[in-house]
Amino acid sequence: MSLDAAKEFFSCLALRNTPGMGPRSWKAVLSAYSSAFDAVSDAKSWAVKKILPKNRAEVFLNEPWRPAAEAEYRAARAAGVRLITWFDPRFPELLREIPDPPIVLYFAGDLALLKNPAVAVVGARECTLLGLTSAARISAELSRFGVTVVSGLAAGIDRQAHQSALTEVGGSIAVLGAGLDVHYPPDNEDLRRNMERTGLVLTEFGPGTRPEARNFPFRNRIISGLSLGVLVAEAAARSGSLITARLAMEQGREVFALPGPLGQPTFAGCHRLIKQGAALVEGAEDILRALRYQFSAQLARVPEKLPGAAAEKIERADSARSTPQANPADGAVDGGKRPPCRPARPAPANLTNDERALLAQLTTGNKTHIDTLIQALESDSAAVSRLLLVLELQGLVRQWPGMYYSLA
Repeated sequence: MSLDAAKEFFSCLALRNTPGMGPRSWKAVLSAYSSAFDAVSDAKSWAVKKILPKNRAEVFLNEPWRPAAEAEYRAARAAGVRLITWFDPRFPELLREIPDPPIVLYFAGDLALLKNPAVAVVGARECTLLGLTSAARISAELSRFGVTVVSGLAAGIDRQAHQSALTEVGGSIAVLGAGLDVHYPPDNEDLRRNMERTGLVLTEFGPGTRPEARNFPFRNRIISGLSLGVLVAEAAARSGSLITARLAMEQGREVFALPGPLGQPTFAGCHRLIKQGAALVEGAEDILRALRYQFSAQLARVPEKLPGAAAEKIERADSARSTPQANPADGAVDGGKRPPCRPARPAPANLTNDERALLAQLTTGNKTHIDTLIQALESDSAAVSRLLLVLELQGLVRQWPGMYYSLA
């Protein structure tokens, strides 16, 4: 860790460990400065600048935070854990936007997953076969479209959501209610190792923090905060998943619920959510359609991955469109090298270069497998899946069974 990074980390710990200063307070402080170090260095001015009341600023200046901040700083350095702080460009923007964001995130795994559009899938630890199979199916479908599934690494629905999402390109993120060095629950140790290898595990709690009950509502706000929407796959009337749903509503996120058999106690919470206005869903398509505008907005923030290749393919596609098309009834075109198809309609003007390049690879008369598109665009599966998702939601691309695609 560089000196500047160490200063930022310790400054964030100072803010977080100040008595009476919670997430809303440190968000107000950090929003007024360009770094956490600058913020704490200027604590004498907080009251004058009307960032915090004078009494709270005085509490910070008296340094009651120092013992806890120094202990966590030393523990984190000794454990060698990786972390990101508020001003790190990798810190997820969606989390910055919630009213009570975390200030430090410890992590293990692939931090690039934070750039993906995400949906949370949560539910009961003690669940039915219906809940498990539904969570598995929907999580896999979401991940197949390049959507990352977020959950809490608990037993039951959480475990199934993580496992199914990891089998597809979107991957999965687990948010803990304990320190990274505390492996809980022990029955999920196999999943934890897999998540750290191919997914992402993160927490705001420092090393050594035990999974106490009071930690989980704090964890739940991060689960919903990272996500564009939250699906409650199965929940009893007093399930902790309902806390996540409530937090999601307060954060302006969409809430979805999976209906179950009437009279089944473990679905009573889902039915209550539906009565309160949560969207009833039967599959991933319901979620994708409900979130199509949010997905498009978030994916627009992701830098284009193939500017050179995209430009080259757009040029070839435009050249191809200027060539007269043969009548499909006449058989093959282009000297027999390409099967018959209908000419594509002009692409909308607001598409990105990568979206236009992908459309150039598709026709209305033939189905193209996603692996062929990945090779043609010289990209990775997650990037192509995200592009296909956006284009499908715009009605430009149609998905066929077996991960085949054509123009809509």
